[in-house]
Amino acid sequence: MKRTLQRSWLIFIIVIAFLIGMAFLIVETIFGASDWVDKPYNGHIAGAGGLQEAGVISDRTGNVLAQTVKNKRVYNKDADVRKALLHVVGDDSLNISTSIQSQFRSQLIGYNFIWGLDLPESFRGGRDVNLTVDADTCKTAYNALKDYDSGACVIYNYKTGEVICDVSVKTYDPVDPPKITKNNEKEYDGVYLDNVVSSTYTPGSIFKIVTAAAAIENIPDIWERTWTCEGKKEIDGGDVTCVEAHGTVNLKQAFGHSCNIVFAELAVELGEDVMTKTAKKMGINASFKISGIDTKAGHYDVSKATKHQLAWSGVGQYEDKVNPMQMAILCGAIANGGTPVNPYLVDGSSGSMLKDLGITGTNSKGKELLSSDTAESVKGLMRYAVENDYGDDMFGGLKVCAKTGTGETLISDEDGNDKNDGWMVGFSTDDDAPLAFACIVRGSSQYGYSTAGQVAKVAMIQAAESLKKEKD
Repeated sequence: MKRTLQRSWLIFIIVIAFLIGMAFLIVETIFGASDWVDKPYNGHIAGAGGLQEAGVISDRTGNVLAQTVKNKRVYNKDADVRKALLHVVGDDSLNISTSIQSQFRSQLIGYNFIWGLDLPESFRGGRDVNLTVDADTCKTAYNALKDYDSGACVIYNYKTGEVICDVSVKTYDPVDPPKITKNNEKEYDGVYLDNVVSSTYTPGSIFKIVTAAAAIENIPDIWERTWTCEGKKEIDGGDVTCVEAHGTVNLKQAFGHSCNIVFAELAVELGEDVMTKTAKKMGINASFKISGIDTKAGHYDVSKATKHQLAWSGVGQYEDKVNPMQMAILCGAIANGGTPVNPYLVDGSSGSMLKDLGITGTNSKGKELLSSDTAESVKGLMRYAVENDYGDDMFGGLKVCAKTGTGETLISDEDGNDKNDGWMVGFSTDDDAPLAFACIVRGSSQYGYSTAGQVAKVAMIQAAESLKKEKD
């Protein structure tokens, strides 16, 4: 009797395990089948990474970025456009995991859950993918970035969410991909990463946007206060240095002059808890999703920092890290009164059924990153920085709010020159060009204004011109 009972329990457990396994298989088949087809190890299904019969990828103006001609994947005829959009479009190898050809492979090759790869011709239009990027703007940004070690430029419409520019370097021509060996792997280190979404960098002074927001929300007399900058100040036994002695300044002047002393003192006064809470609310430690692609989360953690290290964290040093897309979203949130519109790369009209119904990509709001009052105050600081420090004519007539930064990486080249992270982030307030941007340049001893600022300048001007042409 006892043995019979034991066998009954064993059979019961096996049946339950079988049913759970079947349920899991059914769920995975329904919701994950297209992911199986997308995997690079299934490249044999159509050769050349499974893309020999893939649909067309085009930019927002209909400019073809990739298509199949006679069973061969063909890319845009302009080499600069191909290199500029390599990380967005991808190549035959599928080594760039965040690219459209990797992420949307099942749609491009015509896979359907019911029909598999034998999708009827009436549905074949669904293989095409329309992107929100503008090839001309991406080419302009690429030409401004290409001579640096690495970097990125992202611009998006903070009212609609459309990503206009997504450019990353290092890059290569998908028509002639490099053969990476032990002898040249250093030269191509990071070449498969889209730095816009997959990399983080030392922010330097662009992090003062976060420290300023924390001060505005937590120090009642912040606008009446003044500080004295003598170019250096000892905090907790260590020096915090500034590029020059700014004298007596208020918050607006300190932000415009990018005074390290003021923002270091503010970080210490605000303390670990307030700085951490503000950084988290503003999305520094968060990952964002861009058309199904996850951005790399930034990093702000001062839980083990000394007061001296906390001070440096307030000016974007210590262990601070931020992601370019993340910073563009934060700037878009400031422009939108504290709440961002989620960026997207793939137009919602991609796919035959949606396209036939006239359904297009829609904007969706993200989580609030700042209160509306704080956003308005930070916007004023960023506007002041452009008007009084960068020059209001910098962006060719666009009314821009911005902040530059130079993150010290402690990395040098063979000649001993610094390889800093130069930044410029911000947004334009023009009704015809509601654009938020973030540009990062690595590998220069110059300040962010001279490197990333010049990339942002030409890319923003081109983006605004492209939007104007579309409306005309």
